[in-house]
Amino acid sequence: MDILKYSEKHRDFRRRLRDFLAKEVVPHVDRFEKNHRVPKKIWQKMGRAGFLCPCLPPGYGGLGGDFLYAVIVAEEMALTNHTGLAVSLHSDIVVPYIESFASETLKKKYLPGCISGDIITAVAMTEPGAGSDVASMTTTAVEEGEGIVINGTKTFISNAVNCDLVVLAAVDPSIEKKHQAVSLYLVEAGVPGFKKGEPLEKMGWNSQDTGELFFTNCRIPKENRLGDPGMGFLMLMQKLQQERLVCAMGGIYGAEYILNWTTDYCKKTAGNGKALIKSQATQFALVEMATEIKLGRTFIEKLIVDHMEGQNVAIETSMAKYWNTELAKRVALRCLDLIGPFGTLEACPIARAFRDVRVTSIFAGTNEIMKGIVAKFMGM
Repeated sequence: MDILKYSEKHRDFRRRLRDFLAKEVVPHVDRFEKNHRVPKKIWQKMGRAGFLCPCLPPGYGGLGGDFLYAVIVAEEMALTNHTGLAVSLHSDIVVPYIESFASETLKKKYLPGCISGDIITAVAMTEPGAGSDVASMTTTAVEEGEGIVINGTKTFISNAVNCDLVVLAAVDPSIEKKHQAVSLYLVEAGVPGFKKGEPLEKMGWNSQDTGELFFTNCRIPKENRLGDPGMGFLMLMQKLQQERLVCAMGGIYGAEYILNWTTDYCKKTAGNGKALIKSQATQFALVEMATEIKLGRTFIEKLIVDHMEGQNVAIETSMAKYWNTELAKRVALRCLDLIGPFGTLEACPIARAFRDVRVTSIFAGTNEIMKGIVAKFMGM
């Protein structure tokens, strides 16, 4: 019995999205990789076609869909074998902060653009000296009159170059208890004092415009703070379940793509006079990976249902984020072994996939942090 129950509307959405990606994205991925970014017009096309933020209410221009729409987008994006068009980050990780915590005025101002693709979002937490540890954050936000002045640097920010709106975490330096000093702010691109760096040169995610953000006496309206002062840490914790679930989904869907491509390659490619797939060693390796992926998908689909029902599965999503992203790395490495010399060439899609999955065990909280969270829950 299928765990996830898709309606005909879901299936139609998937068909339309797959056709859109086949026409507007897949043929251009190599160019995106070379240029280190996806043109904004692609985001706009995707938004106008209804594929951005499909879970937002119709009142803002969304489809009002359930989380299964986000699942479909994540699955179909994995089939494009590139990470530059970070749709799940935008729709399911960043925009929910605006939907949940912004004032109605800010929602009406920004959410329609997030849906249409005219506003690309980013979340800025990581700093040169502070990764997953929010308490080590040094970017400051100080109230001055009716405004807030921000100073600091953020790094490894996805969508950094393309972004039009940033959900920024910063601290009030007058508050000694760091977790109580954190607030979240909405900062628009183009505001004086806000500067973007060039895309970072990375080992993977080449089409993703990951970069640095610099804030120097950057003044924003006080109204651009999300919620009450000092509530930023709690907001971040509240949204981590969905963020890590989305990361775990990306891990398992990426592993599926890698395995399926490799299986097809082994069917079509000969070695020692016969198809690679006829080797027992190859068969056993593929079966072992397929089994692990099936287990990972079953786990993630159960968590998707629990999440949609509003259950607290923060511990389980930490487990899934750790296990599925490690699985994706194992699958990519093993498949390259099966592919052989061709796997070392850029013409082989798995070479890109191998580089791209590496960082998944690091972002959204390293897998060591995921294990630490679970260990505390287990009373260790």
